[in-house]
Amino acid sequence: MSLLTPDLMRRLEQFQLLAARRAKSSAKGERRSKARGQSVEFADHRNYVAGDDFRYLDWNLYGRLEKLFLKLYEEERELPVRIFLDASESMTFGTPPKFDFARQIAAAVGYVALCGFDRVTVYPFPELDTNNPNVDRQALSNESAARGGLRAVRGRKSSMQFFQNINALTAHGTCDFNESLRRGALAARQAGVAVVLSDFLDPAGYEPGLNALVGRGFHINAIQILSPEELNPSTYGDLKLVDSETGTMQEVTFGKYRLKHYQQTVQNYVQRLREFCQSRGMSFFSVSSDTSLEQLLLKQLRQAEVWG
Repeated sequence: MSLLTPDLMRRLEQFQLLAARRAKSSAKGERRSKARGQSVEFADHRNYVAGDDFRYLDWNLYGRLEKLFLKLYEEERELPVRIFLDASESMTFGTPPKFDFARQIAAAVGYVALCGFDRVTVYPFPELDTNNPNVDRQALSNESAARGGLRAVRGRKSSMQFFQNINALTAHGTCDFNESLRRGALAARQAGVAVVLSDFLDPAGYEPGLNALVGRGFHINAIQILSPEELNPSTYGDLKLVDSETGTMQEVTFGKYRLKHYQQTVQNYVQRLREFCQSRGMSFFSVSSDTSLEQLLLKQLRQAEVWG
């Protein structure tokens, strides 16, 4: 699967992730922070005190005021970027599959961050089931290696391997959305930008997981991905519906007259999710898996100041 076209990559190279808070990471990068260091970006003056380095005295200011002032500079820090990627079985649903679109978004967000020399970690959930005897052991080993390669990636030169590792991910199994986000939040050494890519259809809800990220101080962008079939189903009659994650089957009768009620239910769910996110300072987007990738990345996310 081709994640990003060369033309789209060239356009994404012009962007930089924007965060409401300045970076707090201790690692040096290309992101300005409130820490005062000795980089090339001038920040402020302060009065000279005995023991200060004479190299940083502002002699021009001394010539005008006849007082000694020290020049301070903004130290540049990297911005940790953590991408939470829902890789549960339900994400394989739809045409095109929701998971394929989610991987493309993850690749784009990661590429923008890598071009800005920010540190990127992709956190696919659920974890791999290493105890399942029916799983291809070689495939499991390959995906495990890909997941390991998606931790703390840094630098534009890493982008091609980054794309290969995202391409190696598969969606399967049942996930606990809230527990996955809680563990990911606790595992992060520093808060930064968190991008959550999911259909947000876990029966247990989404509130505890997203609140865990808020509590850790992340600047959160939640992107809900639904398939065209979920938004506007075209199948009617007596149906047998099978939960792709649990295997639970339920027989239902779905007539055309129920379509409007179904669509209203979906819209109400998305609106509640939107209001929940916005009330906690998160950016929220709900898109169909057949949405133009360029439309989402170059227009919607840019207008919402996810990057610029």
